[in-house]
Amino acid sequence: MDTPINTLMVEGSFDDQILEMAQYIDARKGGQVLVSELEVLLEKGEKEEALKKIVDASVSLSTSPEKGTLYSRDVRYQSTLHVLILKPEIAEYIPAYNLLIHLIRSSPELPSLLPTILQNLSTPPSTSPHNGPALSIHALSTIFNVLPANSPLRYPVLRTTLGVVAEYGMYETLAPQLKNVEKWIGEWQSSAEETRDLYLAIAGIAEKSRDDDQFYQFLFKALFTIPPEESDNTQARELALRLVKAAINLPARLEFDDLIALDAVQKLAASDSEAYALLEVFIGGDLEDYEEFNDEHDGWVDDNGIDHSTAFRKIRLLTLASLASSAPNRELPYSVIARRLHIPSEEVELWVIDVIRAGLVEGKLSQLNQTFLIHRSTYRSFGKREWEEIGVRLETWKTSLKVILETVRGAREAVVEQHGKETTAVDSAVGRANLGRSLEIEG
Repeated sequence: MDTPINTLMVEGSFDDQILEMAQYIDARKGGQVLVSELEVLLEKGEKEEALKKIVDASVSLSTSPEKGTLYSRDVRYQSTLHVLILKPEIAEYIPAYNLLIHLIRSSPELPSLLPTILQNLSTPPSTSPHNGPALSIHALSTIFNVLPANSPLRYPVLRTTLGVVAEYGMYETLAPQLKNVEKWIGEWQSSAEETRDLYLAIAGIAEKSRDDDQFYQFLFKALFTIPPEESDNTQARELALRLVKAAINLPARLEFDDLIALDAVQKLAASDSEAYALLEVFIGGDLEDYEEFNDEHDGWVDDNGIDHSTAFRKIRLLTLASLASSAPNRELPYSVIARRLHIPSEEVELWVIDVIRAGLVEGKLSQLNQTFLIHRSTYRSFGKREWEEIGVRLETWKTSLKVILETVRGAREAVVEQHGKETTAVDSAVGRANLGRSLEIEG
């Protein structure tokens, strides 16, 4: 929706333009009332009052046909999303809104006029059941792009756009713009409440459209907007619970450390101990811990919307990642994997392939030795135990390097010593040879 060129060109004077709009609206209603009222106001120089009447009557534009004849002049609009030259024989709804937007955008009363137009655009034109939502979004995009980049008025325009996208399942028009949302919010200097509302709206749309990554990211961002001092209020608790459940339910989400850093999630330890305990299992526990949780809290997982099959698969992958991280000599026998994952031995290789595909571990299978050879593994969490393990590995590495250095030093000394002996032997041989030649000459 953003654009470096915000251009909306309409010919004619303000009076001509507003009267033409009035004529069009009157034609929709079947009368000449609005034109007469505006002529009187324009004669008195009351342009803002005339503009207000036009905006109040603009609900009639929702009955404009998608195609038809509006007026003689062209209306041109440019944006990053599209470059259109809309001639009267091509379309009617879009040029009508382009003219209305042109009329109000420079008005000092724009903040009070815009809500009415946004309310009208939140309901697509009834005359175009198939293309109506797209027409509404087009008009909203026009408003968004002609407003200055730092205008706070862009916020309600985007919020209205999200409403249309959500209502009519048009996520594909929104997805390319999601990368710009944080930049826009910064430019508008939106409040934490506005930002949270926007993030939650986007998260809901992404969830409904099965874009798991964007759903989780915007839900996380929404919870992050809640300051620490408000992290135990009702909204924070509800968002934290929703985020924890989403993290467990989304098949591709295998990292949980970012969650535990959020104040609202930490508060769940007191308000929702079961949810927090389950989160701890996925942060650092294994399959046995998950099964123990289910035994102690029978039915909690199902009652709280956790997909049992997804959770089981995920905890097995995480358990395998932990085994790989702590495996001695970077080797993991098939038998250990089968026992710890509670799977038949013939399924071991399938699970290893899955954990490699998930990016948690790198390595190769040795079918001959029935061993998984680990090249790299990812720690699920990094705490005291992991630091201690790294300390042990560093000491082992240090000892190995020391042995290698001593071996190299010994070999070097042996070479030097051998070289010295060879040099001495050569010198002796040369000396004897020179002595022999001297005796021959004297003789």
